Formats: sequence, C-alpha cells, structure tokens
Amino acid sequence: MSGPQTACDQDFGKDDMAESPDMLNAKLWDNPCPFAFRINYLALLYNTPLYSWVQDTYGLKRPEYVVLYSLSLADGGSARDVSRTSGFPKNTLSRAIKRLELMGLIEGRCRAPGGGRKQALRLSEKGWQLIRETRPTFEAQEKRMLRVLSDGERQMLSELMSKVVLGAQDWAGDLPPDTTPSRKGQPQ
Repeated sequence: MSGPQTACDQDFGKDDMAESPDMLNAKLWDNPCPFAFRINYLALLYNTPLYSWVQDTYGLKRPEYVVLYSLSLADGGSARDVSRTSGFPKNTLSRAIKRLELMGLIEGRCRAPGGGRKQALRLSEKGWQLIRETRPTFEAQEKRMLRVLSDGERQMLSELMSKVVLGAQDWAGDLPPDTTPSRKGQPQ
C-alpha cells in the first residue's frame, strides 16, 4: 500500500491533500459540518499517539489515564463527573477505577460531601507522580499542534473556543427542532 494509511501517517497542509484518501479530503475540506469534524480529527491526532505512549510506557489504558488526568484537574471528583466530561460509560470507568486502586494510583473511595452514592476519588502520591511525569508530554504535544499559529491567533482561537463551549448550553443534548421526520407520505 502506498500513501498514508491512518490519520497519524498523514502529512498535513491543503497542498498535500491531493495525495490524501478521498474520504479524508472530503471530510476536511468539503464537509457541510467542517467545525465538528475538524475538532474531532485534531483530537484524534492529538490523543492517539499520547494514549498509545501512556499504555506502552505505563501500562495504563486510555480510560484509566483519563481518570487520573481528570482527578489531577479536579481532585475529589466522582466517577460520574469523569463519565460526564469524558464520554466513557460508567461501567468502563468502574473497571478503570478498580484497577487504579489496585495499582495504588488512587486512594480508596470515600463518600463525597452531600451524601448519596457519590464517592470522591483522589489521586495517591503515586498517582500524582505519574501525572507529573506524563503531563509535560501532553502539554508539549499541544504546543506542537498550535505552533502554526501566532500568539495573537492562539489567543483568538482560545477565546472563540471558549465562546463555543459556553454557548453549548443552548444546544447540547438536543437535536434541532426541525429534525423530526415528516410522517407525510410514509407507510403506516
């Protein structure tokens, strides 16, 4: 086989797209939903090598590392919090949390303030050490990704992305109202 086989094999730049797979070219440049696809595609290019490195170097699967990284940002969060912010199902995270506890990367669970079944999760010192070792690679990869932008462009992108994130409350979780299929002319 010749040419790029995966997203990570692809050389990027619109000039190089003539050699890219037709589907990739269409999705990047001729897509009626370019923003959402490009965001997902960039996340794929960012995440794939990083999570492969974490698995190869530290023996942690993606959901396990996502739990650690999430807790490094909001120590004391719950499995439900991690699920809501990562998209991983609760059963996947439950297995990941059990393994992280067995490995000594997170402390035993304790009830979160406010009662209920919610349990606060905290990184152990061993978990914090792993984050201190790995986070610089994640940060460096993001800097590499944004290197094509000037300081002003990075600031503008950050502000625009923040605006889209804050506006998500107006659309997330629901489809547009006009997506209900018409029953007119359909068999009953």
